[in-house]
Amino acid sequence: MDDPLRIALYQPDIAGNTGTILRLAACMALGVDIIEPAGFDFSDRTLRRAGMDYLERTALTRHVDWAAFEDWRASEKRRLVLFTTSATVRYTEFSFGPGDILLFGRESAGVPDHVHAAADHRLLIPMPGGGRSLNVAMSAAMAVGEAIRQLAD
Repeated sequence: MDDPLRIALYQPDIAGNTGTILRLAACMALGVDIIEPAGFDFSDRTLRRAGMDYLERTALTRHVDWAAFEDWRASEKRRLVLFTTSATVRYTEFSFGPGDILLFGRESAGVPDHVHAAADHRLLIPMPGGGRSLNVAMSAAMAVGEAIRQLAD
């Protein structure tokens, strides 16, 4: 495994969020997996605006659908860690490992049941303020920060 962590986005809806996550990944030397179809065209200028010139430095893999992603993941023998508001385990109480894939769902709908069931682990970012959900790019940054902190120890 060349990369210690990867971020996966399941059928992302918003180009700006995806661009921000690609920029985060480039800065932190993480790979990114996009599980298509996306809700926007990857040539969308909004994606470029958020990702800036970092997009060329991102190790991006696009998977045509969930089945293709799962085939790749099985061949790589990587754990899938889903971030979801329906989990009970807090992300700060979980032990991240090298090679983990941190999966985030669609901004509009999360992930379907079959994707939820396929995850090896499901984690929650607690929101004591009572919000419904966090922005996916902010969630990814929080998750990546904790995983990197743990793996550096």
